[in-house]
Amino acid sequence: MQAVAAWLVARPLNSALALAATISLAYLSFLSGVIMVLLVLRKGPKAALVDAAIAGGLLAAIGLVQQAPLVAVLSAATIMWLPAMLLAVLLISTRSLTLTLQVSVIVAVSAIIGFYLVAGDLADFWRVILLEFIEVSRQLGMTEQAELLEGQIDAVASQMTTIAALSIWVVQSINCILGYLFYRELPGETVDCGRFSDLSFGRVIASVMAIASIAAVFSDGILIQNIAFVLFLVFWLQGLAVVHWMHGAGKLPVFGVIAVYVLMPFLNIILLMALAVVGYIDTWFRLRRPRATVS
Repeated sequence: MQAVAAWLVARPLNSALALAATISLAYLSFLSGVIMVLLVLRKGPKAALVDAAIAGGLLAAIGLVQQAPLVAVLSAATIMWLPAMLLAVLLISTRSLTLTLQVSVIVAVSAIIGFYLVAGDLADFWRVILLEFIEVSRQLGMTEQAELLEGQIDAVASQMTTIAALSIWVVQSINCILGYLFYRELPGETVDCGRFSDLSFGRVIASVMAIASIAAVFSDGILIQNIAFVLFLVFWLQGLAVVHWMHGAGKLPVFGVIAVYVLMPFLNIILLMALAVVGYIDTWFRLRRPRATVS
């Protein structure tokens, strides 16, 4: 890990090549966000922006040779790199991983509210997009998938805002955490923004989630339902921090930590909700509080 981090920050060309290569990987493109956070923390935002510009030039050159749509490639890079850069700048300013991620939750909820004010009825907005996607799927010969989605379009449309907001927040939060961990592996770096195992979203966010959840029970409004569900699920990251704390405290073997990560792709939402419950309980009852020793 240390050798990789040192190579990435050694020269601008190394950084640019890594950014361009990772953004091109379909399921691993988030790694480019991790690299961006590392570059900002080590070199500063201006130098990281230069590296990103070089990487963008490389992507453009490759796109011209392969006749790929440049707008799509560069847009994907911007969507991944810009939020990662902003989170890294915030991390430098606050010197706190916890505070940075708390602010990111507030931004995510504000984005949902802003999206609602612009788009109006969220379900209708996504229904139109899903219908277009169904039509394209049929044209590509994916008839069964199109019919399955069409039969559940109302349920899916009502959840799309939650899915989109959580997906973006999770990816960028992981970018921030991993980028910071890589940065801490570099020799001579003494800036301490706290440990991931100490992460807590705090009782203010937990209280807002509780209020939103109660309001969602007595309201049919899709906006408040989306906000309540997003605020609940963000606590899965705190639940994961509890798992790492338990391992560090000698209360959970390394096999238990590995099992959580291995099962995550398979259990998916079930495991995320279980971790969210653990994280939410930890907020109120301090599961990570050291036990008093009796002499």
